[in-house]
Amino acid sequence: MTIRHLEYFFSPKSVAVVGASPKPHSVGATVFANLRQSFRGELFAINPRHQRIFDLPCVPDIPSLPSAPDLAVICSPPATVPKLVSQLGAMGCKAAVVITGGMNGAGASITRDMLDAARPHTLRIIGPNCLGILVPGIRLNASFAHTDGLPGKLAFVSQSGALATAVLDWSKARGIGFSAFITIGDSADVDLGDLLDYLASDADTSAILLYIESVKHARKFMSAARAAARAKPVIAVKSGRAEAAARAVVSHTGALAGSDDVIDCALRRAGILRVSTLQDL
Repeated sequence: MTIRHLEYFFSPKSVAVVGASPKPHSVGATVFANLRQSFRGELFAINPRHQRIFDLPCVPDIPSLPSAPDLAVICSPPATVPKLVSQLGAMGCKAAVVITGGMNGAGASITRDMLDAARPHTLRIIGPNCLGILVPGIRLNASFAHTDGLPGKLAFVSQSGALATAVLDWSKARGIGFSAFITIGDSADVDLGDLLDYLASDADTSAILLYIESVKHARKFMSAARAAARAKPVIAVKSGRAEAAARAVVSHTGALAGSDDVIDCALRRAGILRVSTLQDL
């Protein structure tokens, strides 16, 4: 378990969008527009097909950036991701959100190559196959969500991007804000345990909310969960209570969901309150 370099996800001073695009409704366009609308730090666009995107200059590749970004958001095709991660790491970037989906379907070797490219540079990765992250307190919306979040003291971590968008809508309509709003997708690198460890000591977070589909590294998760639950309330919804739902979770995340009774017991032992519905959460 490590929180090394996780601070670059939550307090970046510069963000680069790899695969930024002016094409309406594309992921690259939505991510870039969300950041351009609110982020107060430096914002870079990377796309070899464009010299400008909206009203900002665009560079053709990562080596053309004027400096290493604190955070990169990757929206490019699966096969390009390992090389991009290698270039970002070599430049000095320490955090990347890989929104790109389909990397499992394209072959496990792509995900493995991505992690191998990141490791020598200690570059941390959230994703792939995720919605992105939001830190409303610093007006960071590094996601392709259709709306932003309100600032607050709750941290929300979800393995489902689709559910996260519903939570954003629900919470915004009711004036509920977040210190951090994180979707982790396939959690190839940064996982639930890492984020629990980081958020447990985050002064801006008073409670942690989890939407869990599966637990990949049980021992690591339990250790982090115990420590976090001693520091502040941790509340979870765990999907897959029914057998059919559990099978769907396995096909989505590629990890074993596990017996619901075992998960229930583990959460209770860690000091996490499990609730049944999002309304209860």
